[in-house]
Amino acid sequence: MFEAMPAPRAIATPCIQVCVVDGESGLCLGCHRTLAEVAQWTRFTDAERATLMAELPGRRSRISPEKLGLFGAG
Repeated sequence: MFEAMPAPRAIATPCIQVCVVDGESGLCLGCHRTLAEVAQWTRFTDAERATLMAELPGRRSRISPEKLGLFGAG
């Protein structure tokens, strides 16, 4: 008899599926992460992800409001 594998645990993410990187700030217009952070997200520990998620609202001011409004991320 086979033992059932546990379902993978969901990883918290700030992604809102607006994946457009602002050339000026280097941040995604949707989640405000850098490309490197997006690429490494699943490799970060829960603590590292929590720290980054706490920083994201403060990064919003680095993106011009006009750009945020283009994709409904404003």
